Amino acid sequence: MRTITQYLLPHKFVCWLAHISANCKIVCVKNYLIRYFLARYAVNMHEAIETNPFAYATYNDFFTRALQPACRPIDAQANSIVSPADGALAQFGKINDQQIIQAKGRFYSAQDLLGGDAATAAHFQNGDFATIYLAPKDYHRIHMPFAGKLLSMTYVPGKLFSVNTHAAENIPNLFARNERVVCIFDTEFGKMAVVLVGAMIVGGIATVWQGKITPPHSKQIQTWDYSAQTITLAKGAELGRFMLGSTVVMLLPPNVMQWGSDLTVNCDVKFGQGLGLKY
Repeated sequence: MRTITQYLLPHKFVCWLAHISANCKIVCVKNYLIRYFLARYAVNMHEAIETNPFAYATYNDFFTRALQPACRPIDAQANSIVSPADGALAQFGKINDQQIIQAKGRFYSAQDLLGGDAATAAHFQNGDFATIYLAPKDYHRIHMPFAGKLLSMTYVPGKLFSVNTHAAENIPNLFARNERVVCIFDTEFGKMAVVLVGAMIVGGIATVWQGKITPPHSKQIQTWDYSAQTITLAKGAELGRFMLGSTVVMLLPPNVMQWGSDLTVNCDVKFGQGLGLKY
């Protein structure tokens, strides 16, 4: 029944409501939303630069609050590849040919995830991936897993199904069907993709170089070419943010990374934590 409901709900309308509510500056409204959120989820405000939750101008500002740098130290090893976000490591490991595991018994292709771009997807054939699910309680800014130069960004329109565990287990090609923003970087080991996947109540997706990407929700694929520019981000630098929770998928070329032996499916990870080492 939960899966059927996902298909029946008006995705774009729900997201529009979330966007309007999250950006409301009426004090009693935004404080009510923040108070409700704090009562429902275990939020550690001591990590935030602004520790007073009601000091934020909107619920969205509260939700995307900046953390004190000391709370998320970046793994100091020069060859480490770090988690781009706080969340649950839903899946990770090898890309078999071009197939990425979504959940037990379910796979999707790297080419579909990247909006049908076969040339870019070829860089990740038999490479590695990590899928990180950001629950509502998590920190919602996304950061660089490794230093890189921005080559392109592509907005891919799509559905806005929820991206929680139940949805991943029951909705085919979930991450390659949902709306998403594909960021491609050039690194010392080749191409790296960081894909920001939208979801049912995500009020928006933004990047640090372009600002707000959604809403509005376009029906056309849009690509920005940055190859002639010099937009270089260090490991751990902020890349973008979700206005409400979602999922990040990282793709790496083959023979680049050895995963940390302490990682397990669905383990909690923090932004800046080493996921493994570059060969």
